[in-house]
Amino acid sequence: MGGLFSFRDRDLARLIVEKIRELEPPRPVKFCHVCGTHEWTITHSGLRALLPERVSVIAGPGCPVCIVPAREIDEAVWLALNGVTVVTFGDMYRVPGSERSLEDAKSLGGDVRVVYSVRDAVEMARREPGRDFVFFAIGFETTAPMNAIEIPRSPENLSFLVSHRLIPPAMELLVEMEDLNIDGFIAPGHVSTIIGMKPYLRFPQRYGMPTVIAGFEPLDVLMAVYMLLRQIREGRARLENEYTRAVTYEGNVRAQRAIEEVFETVDGAWRGIGVIPSSTLRLREEFSERDARKRYDIEVGPGRDIYPGCSCHLVIIGKITPRECPLFLKACTPEKPKGACMVSSEGTCRIWALESGL
Repeated sequence: MGGLFSFRDRDLARLIVEKIRELEPPRPVKFCHVCGTHEWTITHSGLRALLPERVSVIAGPGCPVCIVPAREIDEAVWLALNGVTVVTFGDMYRVPGSERSLEDAKSLGGDVRVVYSVRDAVEMARREPGRDFVFFAIGFETTAPMNAIEIPRSPENLSFLVSHRLIPPAMELLVEMEDLNIDGFIAPGHVSTIIGMKPYLRFPQRYGMPTVIAGFEPLDVLMAVYMLLRQIREGRARLENEYTRAVTYEGNVRAQRAIEEVFETVDGAWRGIGVIPSSTLRLREEFSERDARKRYDIEVGPGRDIYPGCSCHLVIIGKITPRECPLFLKACTPEKPKGACMVSSEGTCRIWALESGL
């Protein structure tokens, strides 16, 4: 059977696992991925159980909803409670801000609407010209191009609360954490289809960090682990592309150009992590009339990223697993989440909770 299912072939998986075991190093090694879909594949397919004892894969900050600072959610909540229609993706709807989520804002009378794309928000604003709309624009490099295309031609009653983050700067932060001790990266496939390979060159060249771009099927992930172990065995760090069926060296140049024309890169906060240099997108001055933060006098105080007792910030950077958080599946469940990692379908805690049968 070909196509998609060939990347889930059990016999091929066994062969790759055998090769992985042949390359098991004499010391423990830790690989980090930065993609919620990778975590779902690894957990749902039981891939960690197939790896040798001295090879582990941890989840980094790859959930685009989980890393949005509480203060930016507070801004969206403020808008919804002050007469503005806030439009966003479903994953963001229940993520807690400092005190409230957008779901809470809706229950208090705010107009909050869930859409599948920014195009839905544009069409909604055009249908209701007498109402002010704000699109809460979240996501990594994958969703930024779509917003960049729509922003210049959006209707006047639609503005944007931009909360885009960039993956390579976050990976660089992880490398520089002395107590995390990463031995290699599995780079995200979706993001890489946009940015290509070049932004990852800094990791093998500057840090001696083996790096492999991988797709999202079980065999993709297993092959990425094998390729990383092979680099370690050879003692030579390099950038490799396992996901050749979708990722090119240059990436999507048109998408990159769209991002550069509409956004500029600035320092920005990540939930529970702090400020990461050159990791956030902001609307350029020529598009300031589309910037919700400039259009409205938003009044929010300092954000509270972490609920008392929650260890979501440590889960996000892979320092602990969800089971090591004292609130996991106790005070914090998919039905009543306390941390952002328990809300999104790409959140590590939610993925682990669902695999636990909840």
